[in-house]
Amino acid sequence: MRTDLTPEDLPGRAFYRLLTAVVVPRPIAWISTTSAAGVDNLAPHSFFTISCVEPPIVQFTSVGRKDHLRNIEETGEFVVNFAPERLQREINATATDYPPEVSEFDAVGVAREPSSVVKPPRVASSPVALECRLHSTMLLGDSTVVFGRVVHAAVEDEVLVDGHPEISRLHPIARLGKDEWGAMGEITSLPRVRYADLPRD
Repeated sequence: MRTDLTPEDLPGRAFYRLLTAVVVPRPIAWISTTSAAGVDNLAPHSFFTISCVEPPIVQFTSVGRKDHLRNIEETGEFVVNFAPERLQREINATATDYPPEVSEFDAVGVAREPSSVVKPPRVASSPVALECRLHSTMLLGDSTVVFGRVVHAAVEDEVLVDGHPEISRLHPIARLGKDEWGAMGEITSLPRVRYADLPRD
């Protein structure tokens, strides 16, 4: 037995809350930007994924028009900072709706470090930063999908094993439904099977 629902069945943002409870876990892009006036903005986004391999493009969705979206449209640059479990409180605190003239870096006490090729700073304590230049945006209803071309990646040596980021050292945190967060549980490895390698009768 199932409960059948349509967006019209649930008032307000109830269907949104349903979606965020079942599309889980969602990785967090901790986005840093710099406004044209020079204010550094930092905010988490859990609608985040890879869009393209060549060229390397990542995407995140801004629900509504927020400071970081305006900053990206003005300057064409942003940084995706990796969201580790140990920084959960800081990540959550930067989601507060501070006014545009207030930097979340300063308000929350998150240390900056200079990026290599873009103007917005990186989060100094984040183990990975993807420096991006704006590729394009797409308006969908009340949201804007932002596509960024990754032009530089900075990865802490401590999370690398044989030159590759190791999940057991990264300790990512993810968003779930309501006010729930999730950390890594048991990790398993299961390689894909090519059709050519399937047994034949």
